[in-house]
Amino acid sequence: MQRKFVPSLLSFLFLSLILCSLVATIMATGEKPKVHIVYCEKPEEEEPEAYHLKTLTSVLGSEEAAKDAMLYSYKTAASGFSAKLTPAQVTQITDQPGVLQVVKSETYQLHSGGGGAGLNRV
Repeated sequence: MQRKFVPSLLSFLFLSLILCSLVATIMATGEKPKVHIVYCEKPEEEEPEAYHLKTLTSVLGSEEAAKDAMLYSYKTAASGFSAKLTPAQVTQITDQPGVLQVVKSETYQLHSGGGGAGLNRV
């Protein structure tokens, strides 16, 4: 009976060590990326999406990483893009030429105040 107990205890300790290592790695790398909207100057001599991708690539290090992080490129009313960025990446991209502002994307839910004072009385 003790022979079965020792391997399971060793397995438990080993798995605990791996879990602690993973948690430490996650904490060391910072927060996970969140969606931000990056407002840019309107490019004069290149397509907006190519300009946005180039701006993001300068922070993320590769075009492939930039394509994975970019969610949408805004070209009509404003120039900019939305992308998944860590806090450190937000700081870096804010300093890039042509970047005007970086704003965290927020989702708001509308709701009635309840109590029968809503639209259901119309």
